[in-house]
Amino acid sequence: MIAIGTDAIDTMKHNLDAREELIRSVVYEVLDGLASPDLSDQIVVTYWVHAATLTPAQVGKEISYHMTSGVRKAAPGSLLDECTGRVIDAVELDASGRLGVVRVGFPLKMLLDESGNIYSTDILHITAGEGAFGLTENIDVKLCRVDMSDAVLNLFPGPAYGAPGVRRLTGFADEIAFGTILKPCTGITPEEEADIVREAAANPLFLFVKEDENFLPGVPFAPLSRRIKSALTAIREVADQRGDKGLIYAPHITAPPNVMAEHVKMAVDAGVNGIMFSDLFTGGSIRMVRDTLAHLPNPPAIYAHNSGISVRTRHIYREVLDMFTRLDGGDFRQTAPLTSGPGLLRPTGTEWKECEKILSRPLGKHPAVMMARAGGLDQGNIIINLMDVAKGAGAENYLFLAGSAINGIKNSKGEYDPAIGAEAMRQAVQVFHDGLFVEANGNHQAELKSYADANGLDALSAALSQRYRL
Repeated sequence: MIAIGTDAIDTMKHNLDAREELIRSVVYEVLDGLASPDLSDQIVVTYWVHAATLTPAQVGKEISYHMTSGVRKAAPGSLLDECTGRVIDAVELDASGRLGVVRVGFPLKMLLDESGNIYSTDILHITAGEGAFGLTENIDVKLCRVDMSDAVLNLFPGPAYGAPGVRRLTGFADEIAFGTILKPCTGITPEEEADIVREAAANPLFLFVKEDENFLPGVPFAPLSRRIKSALTAIREVADQRGDKGLIYAPHITAPPNVMAEHVKMAVDAGVNGIMFSDLFTGGSIRMVRDTLAHLPNPPAIYAHNSGISVRTRHIYREVLDMFTRLDGGDFRQTAPLTSGPGLLRPTGTEWKECEKILSRPLGKHPAVMMARAGGLDQGNIIINLMDVAKGAGAENYLFLAGSAINGIKNSKGEYDPAIGAEAMRQAVQVFHDGLFVEANGNHQAELKSYADANGLDALSAALSQRYRL
């Protein structure tokens, strides 16, 4: 065993999540006390700063110097001056003067292209470049907020549908909307996928069905073209079982940019009404797809998967990335469900609240994104999630997305039976509507199981037994 000192061990074990939550609370408190900046000719970026020798204001000046014109003093009124960033204000948080918050203005003059367009990739390239995050002087820097005028926000395309448009597209009015993720995630043939899709598509509970992000579109045992063809055939075969409800099926198309463009064309030509991909490792792909399909009267809805987002969120706040996802054209975005214990996935805490806020609050002309609560959502926590959204943004802005809670429930023969999982979810929703729980404390699964047993809700009882070992 390697001998490591106690102090070193304590440092290694430092709870970064707790630290992030503390810093966030301070940043928001500081921002609440600052005046609204002038956004007529600039975007304003807020940074949290821990520096070695400089004050937050000095760090802001260095960021401006390195990431805008590279000139410290430009002649007033010159083009250089119009392209040079400026420190708006700064707040020091301790006696050393090395810890605090600084706001930096980045001129629109250097961000708008010759056609008057603006791109999230360019904004992040400038505001989150090495001049902010790579300098050894900056012990820790976080990009916390980007403020833009409505005029600039409206230069972005935004979602083709968003939550209200998705509901119109599928015929879901104010019903609680569910979706499911195909399981197994990969290692299946197009024909096997079609069987899973057919099972889900036959159930009008579901508004949305998507492939898993681990099912890469180019694998030889299940190439994208065959998967799409088989899945769409299965959906058509059971369409009459859905009544007047439509279904969005989203194949996974993440790939290098040139290949992704081919995947988009393949999906559109096949007639899909949804596509699913992550842009975290192929930056700008949401905007690329949105712009590419803008000429279509009914383009596929974009499920902007956030796979990989957590590699950035220690330095760029997740709500900033989610804001740009919304502006670039994402129709769906995953957040996280409330659970009875520690959540399976981030975001959590204040970060979670801020992400849902930026995806749903007014933002220029752009509709709210349909937020997909996913990642451990099941029959045992759906009620507390429904209670939560009812007092917040409203269920009409949400998709409740369950994978293993639908496809991983077994029947009495020990076989996976998605029909039982789906029926168990429907029964849990009915319990919510019946008002059994006025205030669910998050640990109500045993009580729910007893209620299911007493009222003949066999599917719900089975699902709770398997998910919670009750």
